[in-house]
Amino acid sequence: MKIIKSGSDTGKDKDKTDTEITAFSKMDPECFDDAKPSITHEIITELHKRGIVKYLISQNVDGLHLRSGFPRNAIAELHGNLYTEKCGTCKKEYFGDRDLGGVGLKPTGGNCKETNCGGILYDTVLDWDNQLPEPEFQKSQDHCEQSDLILCLGTSLRIVPVADMPLMGEKFVVINLQRTPIDADAELVIHAKVDFVMNKLIKFLNKHQ
Repeated sequence: MKIIKSGSDTGKDKDKTDTEITAFSKMDPECFDDAKPSITHEIITELHKRGIVKYLISQNVDGLHLRSGFPRNAIAELHGNLYTEKCGTCKKEYFGDRDLGGVGLKPTGGNCKETNCGGILYDTVLDWDNQLPEPEFQKSQDHCEQSDLILCLGTSLRIVPVADMPLMGEKFVVINLQRTPIDADAELVIHAKVDFVMNKLIKFLNKHQ
């Protein structure tokens, strides 16, 4: 099984032996220094370890997916991360425990520690006029196109182009307290708190796997 949670690789015609689930999430920005991963963060990471979640697309900038242990190479952080700075030269990322305080891909004042690099480090949080990051945006779309099922978790699905990505998959499920603009196209809509639903899901899987 595969999961995506917000955001790009073309591969419509690739073999779909595994079921691919794509999940989307969005959170209002605030100070997250003392925030801890929720039960949903932990469950998504556990499902990835079990091979059920393959990819995660996130619009969150709080860094909580990474703090929950979700691997960076399996997540697209389309709006950036308050705790990640990126080298403008070699593109290496540095994830820390301090809010960098930057927005708009500006220099953080640090330099890359890679041998023979020393490039300038930049914050990764997008401002309104910044483009979605490549190749993550393209990879997110490709995962959506390959998916058999997309999970949209706790998102209003109103900010395009990410909001349209669930329509690229074979099926999608929306789990959100409020209605979304694409509820009518969903295979299933659950108006409930994501933590409640994901807790029910992991208990079901634990019982039947």
